[in-house]
Amino acid sequence: MTATVGTPPDTDAVRAPERSASSLVDAVFRAREISIAGALVLLVLGTWLANPRFLSDQGVKDLLLNASILVLLAVGQSAVVVTRNIDLSVGSVVGLSAFACGKFVAGTDHGVLTVMLLGVAIGVVCGLVSGALVSFGKVPALVVTLGMLYIIQGVDYWWARGEQISAADVPGAVLGLGSGSVLGVPYLPLIAVALLAATAYYLRSYRSGRELYAIGSSPEAARLAGIPIRRRVLVAYAFSGAVAGFAGALWLARFGTVVADNAHGWELTVVSAVVVGGVAITGGTGTVWGAALGALLLTTIGSALVVLKVDAFWQGAITGALLLLAISVDRIVNLRVTAALRKRSARHVHGA
Repeated sequence: MTATVGTPPDTDAVRAPERSASSLVDAVFRAREISIAGALVLLVLGTWLANPRFLSDQGVKDLLLNASILVLLAVGQSAVVVTRNIDLSVGSVVGLSAFACGKFVAGTDHGVLTVMLLGVAIGVVCGLVSGALVSFGKVPALVVTLGMLYIIQGVDYWWARGEQISAADVPGAVLGLGSGSVLGVPYLPLIAVALLAATAYYLRSYRSGRELYAIGSSPEAARLAGIPIRRRVLVAYAFSGAVAGFAGALWLARFGTVVADNAHGWELTVVSAVVVGGVAITGGTGTVWGAALGALLLTTIGSALVVLKVDAFWQGAITGALLLLAISVDRIVNLRVTAALRKRSARHVHGA
Protein backbone atom coordinates (compact mmCIF):
# COMPACT_ATOMS: atom_id res chain seq x y z
CA MET A 1 0.00 0.00 0.00
CA THR A 2 1.46 3.31 -0.98
CA ALA A 3 1.28 6.26 1.27
CA THR A 4 -0.55 9.24 -0.07
CA VAL A 5 1.45 12.42 0.18
CA GLY A 6 -0.67 15.55 0.74
CA THR A 7 -0.42 18.26 -1.84
CA PRO A 8 1.20 21.38 -0.39
CA PRO A 9 -1.11 24.35 -0.22
CA ASP A 10 -0.98 26.89 -3.00
CA THR A 11 1.23 29.60 -1.49
CA ASP A 12 -0.11 32.29 -3.78
CA ALA A 13 -3.68 31.38 -2.83
CA VAL A 14 -2.86 31.51 0.87
CA ARG A 15 -1.21 34.92 0.55
CA ALA A 16 -3.82 36.40 -1.75
CA PRO A 17 -6.03 37.83 1.04
CA GLU A 18 -2.97 39.35 2.73
CA ARG A 19 -1.88 41.06 -0.47
CA SER A 20 -5.44 42.18 -1.12
CA ALA A 21 -5.76 43.66 2.37
CA SER A 22 -2.41 45.41 2.12
CA SER A 23 -3.18 46.93 -1.29
CA LEU A 24 -6.61 48.11 -0.13
CA VAL A 25 -5.21 49.84 2.96
CA ASP A 26 -2.37 51.37 0.91
CA ALA A 27 -4.89 52.67 -1.63
CA VAL A 28 -7.03 54.24 1.10
CA PHE A 29 -4.14 56.14 2.62
CA ARG A 30 -2.70 57.18 -0.72
CA ALA A 31 -6.09 58.71 -1.44
CA ARG A 32 -6.01 60.43 1.95
CA GLU A 33 -2.61 61.97 1.24
CA ILE A 34 -3.68 63.04 -2.25
CA SER A 35 -6.77 64.75 -0.81
CA ILE A 36 -4.63 66.65 1.73
CA ALA A 37 -2.25 67.72 -1.03
CA GLY A 38 -5.24 68.86 -3.09
CA ALA A 39 -6.63 70.88 -0.19
CA LEU A 40 -3.20 72.44 0.29
CA VAL A 41 -2.98 73.45 -3.37
CA LEU A 42 -6.48 74.97 -3.29
CA LEU A 43 -5.65 76.89 -0.11
CA VAL A 44 -2.44 78.28 -1.59
CA LEU A 45 -4.11 79.26 -4.88
CA GLY A 46 -7.07 80.87 -3.13
CA THR A 47 -4.83 82.91 -0.85
CA TRP A 48 -2.61 83.89 -3.77
CA LEU A 49 -5.61 85.13 -5.74
CA ALA A 50 -6.67 87.22 -2.75
CA ASN A 51 -3.15 88.51 -2.14
CA PRO A 52 -0.48 87.83 -4.82
CA ARG A 53 2.30 88.64 -2.33
CA PHE A 54 1.55 85.33 -0.61
CA LEU A 55 3.60 83.48 -3.25
CA SER A 56 6.39 86.03 -3.54
CA ASP A 57 9.94 84.71 -3.14
CA GLN A 58 10.08 85.86 0.46
CA GLY A 59 6.55 84.60 1.15
CA VAL A 60 7.37 81.09 -0.06
CA LYS A 61 10.65 81.09 1.86
CA ASP A 62 8.91 82.16 5.08
CA LEU A 63 6.25 79.49 4.59
CA LEU A 64 8.86 76.76 4.19
CA LEU A 65 10.86 77.97 7.17
CA ASN A 66 7.76 78.16 9.37
CA ALA A 67 6.71 74.64 8.41
CA SER A 68 10.12 72.99 8.81
CA ILE A 69 10.17 72.56 12.58
CA LEU A 70 6.54 71.43 12.72
CA VAL A 71 7.23 68.87 9.97
CA LEU A 72 10.17 67.51 11.97
CA LEU A 73 8.06 67.17 15.10
CA ALA A 74 5.27 65.49 13.13
CA VAL A 75 7.74 62.90 11.82
CA GLY A 76 8.91 62.05 15.34
CA GLN A 77 5.37 62.00 16.70
CA SER A 78 4.24 59.64 13.92
CA ALA A 79 6.68 56.96 15.07
CA VAL A 80 4.98 57.00 18.47
CA VAL A 81 1.37 57.31 17.30
CA VAL A 82 1.59 54.31 14.96
CA THR A 83 2.35 52.18 18.05
CA ARG A 84 -0.98 53.29 19.56
CA ASN A 85 0.71 55.77 21.93
CA ILE A 86 1.19 59.53 22.08
CA ASP A 87 3.88 62.01 23.13
CA LEU A 88 2.54 65.27 24.54
CA SER A 89 5.94 66.42 25.79
CA VAL A 90 7.47 67.37 22.42
CA GLY A 91 6.70 71.09 22.74
CA SER A 92 8.36 71.35 26.15
CA VAL A 93 11.36 69.33 24.90
CA VAL A 94 11.79 71.84 22.08
CA GLY A 95 11.69 74.70 24.60
CA LEU A 96 14.21 73.06 26.95
CA SER A 97 16.54 72.09 24.12
CA ALA A 98 16.43 75.56 22.53
CA PHE A 99 17.22 77.30 25.81
CA ALA A 100 19.91 74.78 26.82
CA CYS A 101 21.61 75.09 23.43
CA GLY A 102 21.38 78.87 23.60
CA LYS A 103 22.85 78.89 27.09
CA PHE A 104 25.64 76.56 25.99
CA VAL A 105 26.75 78.57 22.95
CA ALA A 106 26.15 82.09 24.33
CA GLY A 107 29.34 84.09 24.00
CA THR A 108 31.32 81.14 22.58
CA ASP A 109 32.41 79.96 19.16
CA HIS A 110 30.94 76.45 19.33
CA GLY A 111 30.18 74.90 15.96
CA VAL A 112 26.86 73.80 14.50
CA LEU A 113 27.53 70.08 15.01
CA THR A 114 28.12 70.52 18.74
CA VAL A 115 24.87 72.42 19.16
CA MET A 116 22.90 69.85 17.17
CA LEU A 117 24.34 66.94 19.16
CA LEU A 118 23.52 68.66 22.44
CA GLY A 119 19.92 69.19 21.37
CA VAL A 120 19.57 65.56 20.26
CA ALA A 121 21.10 64.31 23.53
CA ILE A 122 18.64 66.32 25.63
CA GLY A 123 15.74 65.02 23.57
CA VAL A 124 16.89 61.39 23.77
CA VAL A 125 17.08 61.55 27.57
CA CYS A 126 13.56 62.98 27.80
CA GLY A 127 12.25 60.42 25.30
CA LEU A 128 13.87 57.50 27.13
CA VAL A 129 12.28 58.54 30.42
CA SER A 130 8.82 58.72 28.83
CA GLY A 131 9.36 55.53 26.85
CA ALA A 132 10.58 53.56 29.89
CA LEU A 133 7.55 54.57 31.95
CA VAL A 134 5.16 53.68 29.11
CA SER A 135 6.77 50.45 27.91
CA PHE A 136 8.22 48.97 31.10
CA GLY A 137 6.19 50.79 33.75
CA LYS A 138 2.97 50.23 31.77
CA VAL A 139 1.73 53.69 32.71
CA PRO A 140 -0.72 55.14 30.14
CA ALA A 141 1.11 57.24 27.56
CA LEU A 142 -1.27 60.16 27.98
CA VAL A 143 -0.52 60.36 31.72
CA VAL A 144 3.24 59.91 31.34
CA THR A 145 3.79 62.45 28.59
CA LEU A 146 1.43 65.02 30.10
CA GLY A 147 3.38 64.71 33.35
CA MET A 148 6.67 65.01 31.45
CA LEU A 149 5.35 68.12 29.72
CA TYR A 150 4.86 69.88 33.06
CA ILE A 151 8.09 68.54 34.57
CA ILE A 152 10.21 69.70 31.63
CA GLN A 153 8.47 73.06 31.55
CA GLY A 154 9.11 73.46 35.28
CA VAL A 155 12.79 72.63 34.87
CA ASP A 156 13.06 75.06 31.97
CA TYR A 157 11.42 77.91 33.88
CA TRP A 158 13.51 77.19 36.99
CA TRP A 159 16.70 77.20 34.93
CA ALA A 160 15.87 80.29 32.89
CA ARG A 161 14.54 82.42 35.78
CA GLY A 162 13.27 84.93 33.25
CA GLU A 163 16.56 85.04 31.33
CA GLN A 164 16.54 85.51 27.57
CA ILE A 165 19.22 84.39 25.13
CA SER A 166 19.58 87.01 22.42
CA ALA A 167 20.72 86.49 18.86
CA ALA A 168 23.76 88.71 19.53
CA ASP A 169 25.11 86.02 21.89
CA VAL A 170 24.69 83.14 19.41
CA PRO A 171 27.64 82.23 17.12
CA GLY A 172 27.25 83.29 13.51
CA ALA A 173 27.69 79.73 12.26
CA VAL A 174 24.64 78.59 14.23
CA LEU A 175 22.53 81.52 13.04
CA GLY A 176 23.72 80.84 9.49
CA LEU A 177 22.09 77.42 9.62
CA GLY A 178 18.73 79.07 10.23
CA SER A 179 19.11 81.82 7.64
CA GLY A 180 21.32 80.24 4.97
CA SER A 181 20.20 78.52 1.78
CA VAL A 182 21.31 76.39 -1.15
CA LEU A 183 20.28 77.64 -4.58
CA GLY A 184 17.67 79.82 -2.89
CA VAL A 185 16.20 76.96 -0.81
CA PRO A 186 16.70 77.47 2.97
CA TYR A 187 18.65 74.84 4.90
CA LEU A 188 15.85 74.04 7.35
CA PRO A 189 13.33 72.70 4.78
CA LEU A 190 16.10 70.60 3.23
CA ILE A 191 16.94 69.15 6.64
CA ALA A 192 13.27 68.41 7.30
CA VAL A 193 12.84 66.66 3.92
CA ALA A 194 16.02 64.61 4.45
CA LEU A 195 14.85 63.36 7.85
CA LEU A 196 11.35 62.78 6.49
CA ALA A 197 12.64 60.65 3.59
CA ALA A 198 15.00 58.66 5.81
CA THR A 199 12.26 57.92 8.35
CA ALA A 200 9.77 56.93 5.65
CA TYR A 201 12.30 54.57 4.10
CA TYR A 202 13.12 52.99 7.45
CA LEU A 203 9.49 52.45 8.45
CA ARG A 204 8.69 50.87 5.09
CA SER A 205 11.85 48.89 4.36
CA TYR A 206 13.14 47.63 7.69
CA ARG A 207 11.54 44.91 9.76
CA SER A 208 11.88 46.87 13.01
CA GLY A 209 10.11 49.80 11.34
CA ARG A 210 7.23 47.66 10.10
CA GLU A 211 6.94 46.14 13.55
CA LEU A 212 5.89 49.53 14.91
CA TYR A 213 2.79 49.29 12.71
CA ALA A 214 2.18 45.72 13.83
CA ILE A 215 2.25 46.85 17.47
CA GLY A 216 -0.27 49.59 16.77
CA SER A 217 -2.55 47.32 14.76
CA SER A 218 -2.76 44.63 17.44
CA PRO A 219 -0.43 44.59 20.47
CA GLU A 220 -1.59 41.09 21.41
CA ALA A 221 -0.93 39.69 17.94
CA ALA A 222 2.46 41.45 17.90
CA ARG A 223 3.35 39.82 21.23
CA LEU A 224 2.34 36.38 19.96
CA ALA A 225 4.46 36.97 16.84
CA GLY A 226 7.52 37.50 19.04
CA ILE A 227 7.90 41.23 18.44
CA PRO A 228 9.81 42.91 21.31
CA ILE A 229 7.03 45.41 22.04
CA ARG A 230 8.65 47.13 25.01
CA ARG A 231 11.92 47.71 23.20
CA ARG A 232 10.24 48.98 20.05
CA VAL A 233 8.02 51.42 21.97
CA LEU A 234 11.04 52.64 23.94
CA VAL A 235 12.96 53.26 20.71
CA ALA A 236 9.96 55.10 19.22
CA TYR A 237 9.86 57.48 22.19
CA ALA A 238 13.63 57.95 22.09
CA PHE A 239 13.35 58.84 18.40
CA SER A 240 10.51 61.28 19.03
CA GLY A 241 12.53 62.90 21.81
CA ALA A 242 15.67 63.06 19.66
CA VAL A 243 13.76 64.78 16.86
CA ALA A 244 12.19 67.24 19.33
CA GLY A 245 15.62 68.03 20.83
CA PHE A 246 17.04 68.48 17.34
CA ALA A 247 14.11 70.76 16.50
CA GLY A 248 14.95 72.82 19.59
CA ALA A 249 18.49 73.35 18.35
CA LEU A 250 17.11 74.37 14.95
CA TRP A 251 14.68 76.73 16.72
CA LEU A 252 17.72 78.50 18.17
CA ALA A 253 19.31 78.67 14.72
CA ARG A 254 16.09 79.94 13.15
CA PHE A 255 15.14 82.65 15.64
CA GLY A 256 18.34 83.38 17.56
CA THR A 257 16.43 84.75 20.53
CA VAL A 258 15.07 82.10 22.90
CA VAL A 259 13.21 82.14 26.21
CA ALA A 260 11.88 79.46 28.55
CA ASP A 261 8.49 79.00 26.93
CA ASN A 262 9.49 78.48 23.30
CA ALA A 263 7.08 76.16 21.43
CA HIS A 264 4.62 76.39 24.33
CA GLY A 265 1.40 74.65 23.31
CA TRP A 266 2.91 73.08 20.20
CA GLU A 267 2.23 69.54 21.40
CA LEU A 268 -1.43 69.74 20.39
CA THR A 269 -0.54 71.31 17.05
CA VAL A 270 1.87 68.46 16.37
CA VAL A 271 -0.72 65.81 17.26
CA SER A 272 -3.26 67.61 15.07
CA ALA A 273 -0.83 67.67 12.14
CA VAL A 274 -0.17 63.94 12.49
CA VAL A 275 -3.84 62.97 12.74
CA VAL A 276 -4.94 65.35 9.98
CA GLY A 277 -2.19 63.81 7.86
CA GLY A 278 -3.78 60.39 8.11
CA VAL A 279 -1.87 58.72 10.95
CA ALA A 280 -4.67 57.05 12.92
CA ILE A 281 -4.71 57.99 16.60
CA THR A 282 -5.63 54.34 17.28
CA GLY A 283 -2.32 53.25 15.76
CA GLY A 284 -1.25 50.89 13.03
CA THR A 285 -1.86 53.02 9.94
CA GLY A 286 -0.61 56.18 8.26
CA THR A 287 2.67 57.47 6.85
CA VAL A 288 5.16 60.16 7.79
CA TRP A 289 4.57 61.71 4.35
CA GLY A 290 0.94 62.26 5.30
CA ALA A 291 1.97 63.68 8.67
CA ALA A 292 4.31 66.11 6.92
CA LEU A 293 1.52 67.19 4.59
CA GLY A 294 -0.71 67.72 7.63
CA ALA A 295 1.97 69.91 9.23
CA LEU A 296 2.38 71.90 6.02
CA LEU A 297 -1.39 72.33 5.73
CA LEU A 298 -1.74 73.68 9.28
CA THR A 299 1.21 76.02 8.79
CA THR A 300 -0.21 77.28 5.50
CA ILE A 301 -3.61 77.91 7.11
CA GLY A 302 -1.91 80.03 9.78
CA SER A 303 0.06 82.01 7.19
CA ALA A 304 -3.00 82.44 4.97
CA LEU A 305 -5.06 83.84 7.84
CA VAL A 306 -2.33 86.39 8.56
CA VAL A 307 -2.13 87.42 4.90
CA LEU A 308 -5.92 87.69 4.68
CA LYS A 309 -5.96 89.67 7.96
CA VAL A 310 -8.26 87.20 9.70
CA ASP A 311 -8.36 87.07 13.50
CA ALA A 312 -5.75 84.64 14.84
CA PHE A 313 -8.47 83.01 16.96
CA TRP A 314 -9.75 81.26 13.85
CA GLN A 315 -6.47 79.39 13.38
CA GLY A 316 -7.09 77.44 16.58
CA ALA A 317 -10.73 76.92 15.70
CA ILE A 318 -9.88 75.63 12.21
CA THR A 319 -7.16 73.35 13.60
CA GLY A 320 -9.66 71.90 16.09
CA ALA A 321 -12.27 71.40 13.39
CA LEU A 322 -9.74 69.64 11.13
CA LEU A 323 -8.71 67.39 14.02
CA LEU A 324 -12.30 66.35 14.70
CA LEU A 325 -12.92 65.83 10.99
CA ALA A 326 -9.77 63.72 10.62
CA ILE A 327 -10.63 61.49 13.57
CA SER A 328 -14.18 61.04 12.25
CA VAL A 329 -12.89 60.19 8.77
CA ASP A 330 -10.41 57.71 10.26
CA ARG A 331 -13.21 55.97 12.12
CA ILE A 332 -15.45 55.77 9.06
CA VAL A 333 -12.61 54.59 6.81
CA ASN A 334 -11.52 51.95 9.32
CA LEU A 335 -15.04 50.56 9.55
CA ARG A 336 -15.42 50.46 5.77
CA VAL A 337 -11.99 48.91 5.21
CA THR A 338 -12.67 46.25 7.86
CA ALA A 339 -16.01 45.39 6.25
CA ALA A 340 -14.43 45.25 2.78
CA LEU A 341 -11.62 43.00 3.97
CA ARG A 342 -14.09 40.62 5.62
CA LYS A 343 -16.09 40.35 2.40
CA ARG A 344 -12.95 39.68 0.37
CA SER A 345 -11.76 37.03 2.82
CA ALA A 346 -15.20 35.37 2.80
CA ARG A 347 -15.28 35.32 -1.01
CA HIS A 348 -11.79 33.83 -1.12
CA VAL A 349 -12.70 31.07 1.39
CA HIS A 350 -15.89 30.18 -0.49
CA GLY A 351 -14.09 30.33 -3.80
CA ALA A 352 -11.38 27.97 -2.51
